[in-house]
Amino acid sequence: MNIQVQRWIDRWVGIPLCAAVSLLDVALNKLRAPRPADQAPRAIVVILLSEMGSLVLAHDMFARFRQRYPDAQLHALLFGKNREILDLMQLVRPEHVHTVDDSSLPALLSSLWRAIAELRRANVDVAIDCELFSRISSLLSYASGASVRVGFHRHTQEGLYRGSHINRRVPYNPYQHISAQFLTLARAIDSTAVPKSKLPVLVSGKAPPHVALEPALLAGITARLAQDFPEIAGKPLVLVYPGGGILPIRAWPLASYTAMCKGLVADGCAVAVIGLKDDRALAQQLVANIQAAAPCSTAIDLTGYTRSIAELLSLFHVAKLLVTNDGGPGQFAALTPIWTLMLFGPETPGLYAPLTPQCHSFYSQWPCSPCLSAYNHRSSYCDGDNQCLKAIAPEAVLAKARECLAAS
Repeated sequence: MNIQVQRWIDRWVGIPLCAAVSLLDVALNKLRAPRPADQAPRAIVVILLSEMGSLVLAHDMFARFRQRYPDAQLHALLFGKNREILDLMQLVRPEHVHTVDDSSLPALLSSLWRAIAELRRANVDVAIDCELFSRISSLLSYASGASVRVGFHRHTQEGLYRGSHINRRVPYNPYQHISAQFLTLARAIDSTAVPKSKLPVLVSGKAPPHVALEPALLAGITARLAQDFPEIAGKPLVLVYPGGGILPIRAWPLASYTAMCKGLVADGCAVAVIGLKDDRALAQQLVANIQAAAPCSTAIDLTGYTRSIAELLSLFHVAKLLVTNDGGPGQFAALTPIWTLMLFGPETPGLYAPLTPQCHSFYSQWPCSPCLSAYNHRSSYCDGDNQCLKAIAPEAVLAKARECLAAS
């Protein structure tokens, strides 16, 4: 479904449903015996529906569950299109992953019904809602049957209403990296503090372990590239992701990518543009721009070339450097040895920078940035003229790219 349709449903259907569920919860609480404070969780479900990159940033949280509650079953609820990255990271047993199909409203409703039934059969007693003020995720935490429901809370913030049925409320903190906030959600299960996040600081921000890929997969992507693009042989391969995905405002200007790539091909690098099939027109334009400026340059279009996230990670093993807008590819790169340059503007690296020492984030800190936040459901008030990204000079990115290539 279109993201605007999802936002409309979440608001206008979600608000009355959250109000109704909250009233029901108040009534039922008068009949239910309170859960013992020292009772260890039997089964925990992590609800992280929409962001593949956030699954990478949630690694510390999953590790906390395994360490703190080794006997508890760990489940995950997410959009089906995001499942592969979770499976590759091996954070949850495959039979405990529950998926939702958001391709259409009928598919969404039927898959939600199935997922809720699965969670109830699993006797889930703790639900961790990792979404930032999404109503559907808070409703799912209640529908799962969990007696302990942890999630972000607006406190005195106007708007963002999603009921009162989240009973382990963690104030959202826009000044802490999201990985640290996910870890706080995990710790809130047995916290007795007020607020639940008033806890001793834990060292977080550890890089996730690299994903172990099948040798045949690495050999396969290497052989395919050699066969399909013999012109890149012997040259350092630099990947660029110029697309903005569902949020085009996050894209560094095409002219800036062109200028940076011209410098890289002049250094003898091969540049490959990655992305989904929908990014092909943009990729072909970038390749044409590079070749027009330097006819003998090596620039290729790899949009739609990798058939899975696993193949994309294999491509990261082959390449020396990734230059990317804020988005999934930069987070996935943290699972591989590749050096990454990530361009932020509408969102901030203070919250979303990949957790790897082999990533450098560019951020111009304009007064209006970041403009995408939990408080506006990532719907920017910008007119599309993303000066925060336009202010990042291609020369600065090129200089850092040369440093990374020298170190790789």
